[in-house]
Amino acid sequence: MTIPNIITIGRLIIVPIVLVMIMQGRWVSAFILFVVAGVSDAVDGFIARRFNMQSEFGAYIDPLADKGLLVSIYVTLAIVGAIPSWLAIVVVSRDAMIVSAVLLSWVMGRPVEIRPLIVSKLNTVGQIAFAAFALATNAFGINLGGLEDIAMFIVAALTVVSAGAYLGDWLRHMAA
Repeated sequence: MTIPNIITIGRLIIVPIVLVMIMQGRWVSAFILFVVAGVSDAVDGFIARRFNMQSEFGAYIDPLADKGLLVSIYVTLAIVGAIPSWLAIVVVSRDAMIVSAVLLSWVMGRPVEIRPLIVSKLNTVGQIAFAAFALATNAFGINLGGLEDIAMFIVAALTVVSAGAYLGDWLRHMAA
């Protein structure tokens, strides 16, 4: 068990706490914990690379922790009406498609290696930033007018483009 893996497990533990805070309307606490989770993602990655602490376990658990955090945050924010349901559906559908494709390729004896694409990294940054914005809006009464709608559509577009890129890679892999 490496330090980055312990940090990642801590991020997994934070997820349900953030969700409870959102459901209880404790927006400041939810925002702070979400920021802690986001910073921990950067910190564990930095430590793993800088001190050569990468591990196979970490390669699996880190993206699972990221997806667990983002998917659950988007679903919970939609449930409480802090974001539109359609945006949560777009975010969840992308991840469900990717997981389904990976499982199907594995079942068919053609396992596919998932490697992060640049658009996927941009998508993750956009999703994290928008979730933080939605939490901050409720925690601190921030109102940026129409910028919220623009940010929401950028996140949706990045999510769809990312899904398409992964689907394209998967289709090429399965056809080869």
